[in-house]
Amino acid sequence: MATKKTGKSKRAKSDARAAIGIIGGSGLYSMAGLTNTREIRVKTPFGDPSETIVLGTLEGKRVAFLARHGRGHRILPSEINYRANVYAMKLLGVERIISVSAVGSLTEDLRPGEFLVPDQFFDRTKNRICTFFGEGIVAHVAFAHPTCGQVSDVLADACVHEAIMVHRRGTYLCIEGPQFSTLSEAEVHRQLRFQVIGMTNVTEARLAREAEICYATIAMITDYDCWHPQHESVTASQIIATLNQNAENAQKVLRTAVRELPATRSCKCGSALGHALVTDFSIVPKATKKRLAAIIGKYIS
Repeated sequence: MATKKTGKSKRAKSDARAAIGIIGGSGLYSMAGLTNTREIRVKTPFGDPSETIVLGTLEGKRVAFLARHGRGHRILPSEINYRANVYAMKLLGVERIISVSAVGSLTEDLRPGEFLVPDQFFDRTKNRICTFFGEGIVAHVAFAHPTCGQVSDVLADACVHEAIMVHRRGTYLCIEGPQFSTLSEAEVHRQLRFQVIGMTNVTEARLAREAEICYATIAMITDYDCWHPQHESVTASQIIATLNQNAENAQKVLRTAVRELPATRSCKCGSALGHALVTDFSIVPKATKKRLAAIIGKYIS
């Protein structure tokens, strides 16, 4: 249920819709260029999202912006209420989520200041709730290709349009954090040929797939982790300096991508649950049906 921050009028509720969601990570706590904006609090069955959501118009399209770590960067990767964040987007009518995330590079060819649009994730988190299901209902969604190819292509093309160096494919390794890797860990990650390392996106991607929302990432490279001989230790101050340089480029890419996204989806993300629900609908508890109504309502009456 979405409610306006300063009131609960019927008109406010009906206007609280957006087809595109943007989740901003480290360094991106607001979205430049949004017009006709208003902040809303979205109540979900899973608790509160990281922050109030800013609804506005960007390049003629309705967009919902959410700061993943909260304004002022106050929420650890493991503390983020990922289910509330994604479910809030679903309640607002979002069909596509563009994630912006700061990452470290695990290869010489991916340099700080460049962007990667990953097509794969590798999950090494250990303290995350990464599904909406359970409590009387089971679903197993396909996740071999965890990002939306259609949205990813638009993001990569937007980088090219804005003359920003972009790498179109690669694997995003997601660790629990909040500590950075040890040198030994970084060397193993490199031996396994992962491209970048971060702490948030795989959990979002899993939940977005269950919610039948397209999901794609702009991974902003901030550092070489700790493996590079000229960058033997990663410091927050170094990363923040690069983040500030990347933020303006990310805003440009987002504006172009939002403008170029086609009105209709040509992917299969919107039917991810079509063959994933395995529980006999007649025995699913009423409370569970109600909690997941925004996701499973079209499958379970």
